[in-house]
Amino acid sequence: MAHRTEPGGVPYVGRFAPSPTGPLHAGSLVAALASWLDARAHGGRWLVRIEDIDTPRNAAGAAEVILGQLDRCGLRPDGQVVFQSQRTALYETALQRLLGSGGAYPCGCSRRDLAVAAAAAGYPLPGRNEELRYPGTCRGGLHGKPRRSIRLLTQASGPAAYGDGAAVVEWTDRRLGRQRQDVAGAIGDFVLRRADGLWAYQLAVVVDDGEQGITDVVRGEDLAGSTARQILLQRRLGLLEPMYLHTPVVLGPDGEKLSKQNGAPPLDLGSPLTALRDAAAVLGIAPDGTRLAAWLAGAVDAWRRAVRA
Repeated sequence: MAHRTEPGGVPYVGRFAPSPTGPLHAGSLVAALASWLDARAHGGRWLVRIEDIDTPRNAAGAAEVILGQLDRCGLRPDGQVVFQSQRTALYETALQRLLGSGGAYPCGCSRRDLAVAAAAAGYPLPGRNEELRYPGTCRGGLHGKPRRSIRLLTQASGPAAYGDGAAVVEWTDRRLGRQRQDVAGAIGDFVLRRADGLWAYQLAVVVDDGEQGITDVVRGEDLAGSTARQILLQRRLGLLEPMYLHTPVVLGPDGEKLSKQNGAPPLDLGSPLTALRDAAAVLGIAPDGTRLAAWLAGAVDAWRRAVRA
């Protein structure tokens, strides 16, 4: 695992940002533990943010359950827990800034419209867990269609541009190494505000990370595919670009990523230390200790050695 380089001398601030769609499971504990360990190993702060803007998916009481699970595992944030649902004014300000610069525009396409247009353009069908590339249907205007969503203009010029306006993003992941994606070519103009009026994940997470001063994002590898879009947005909004470290994901018996959507069971915290040891094994460390506090201290030392913090 690569050593983290201090981004511009800014003190380390990390975060764990679960969605309250149910209790934490074994896979989400890996991400929580890794982000906590990285913050502690670098002498930084660790924040918790509840990403609850996708209201139809929220489960009643899940946020409180998640916070209780973290506390039981000794993973306690260094500040007040924030909820995305209480931060919508920040997202509106960012969106209006992008619209005002010509860097975003309204789209009137339904899912069916997009599928038909993409097929007509000869775009390949997306693979599993991939997104349909946006064919740019509304880039030149709505042409009488009502507005449904708002999209980022990925290949921008003028005030909306960053550098030469290119949407090719390169970055180095601390575990996965050098990464590169042509966002315009691979994904196209992506959604910032959804047709149902809800805020898109990509915009909300970027605005939150910027406002909270997040310097390091440590999360599961399943989210690595979002990184280029988020960096592009950070650049368009003039925000700090964090360092990224994507951890291994936990797979279920069917070989798919363990998730709440495929029925992952909640963490069994009858023995928090057992759950933490299992999570640490996924991360490639095996600290000693039979008491929680001592084990966590040993885990920080083991992580520090692993990443040469």
